[in-house]
Amino acid sequence: MSVVITIMTGCAIEKTNRTKVRDLDYHVVAQEEIPEELKTQIEGKKAADFKMTYETPEYLYIVRGYGEQQTGGYSIQVTELYLSNNAVFFKSMLMGPRKGENVAKSPSYPYIVIRTEKVDKNVVFE
Repeated sequence: MSVVITIMTGCAIEKTNRTKVRDLDYHVVAQEEIPEELKTQIEGKKAADFKMTYETPEYLYIVRGYGEQQTGGYSIQVTELYLSNNAVFFKSMLMGPRKGENVAKSPSYPYIVIRTEKVDKNVVFE
């Protein structure tokens, strides 16, 4: 005789709350300030559109890459970075070269790395 015991466990899905608790201060990280391990990860991803985070004991790094672009002259603007009760919200925008701007004719791989305080929350890229 065999006995089968079934244990039911409940799973809860927490809805992401978009209500802003506060803005987060951040620093746009210069190429020479990016941790080596993070640089390596970026190099492997930069040809495609990507979003990633990286943590050190002190900081949270948020990285947004826009993949290969036909020319140089692109810039990235951070439009939102804030904390809600259960997430960090990050929004950025790729801005193309200005009309008449002299840009490199070779492909570029625009990305931005920002550093903010370390918080124990998921990052939502918008």
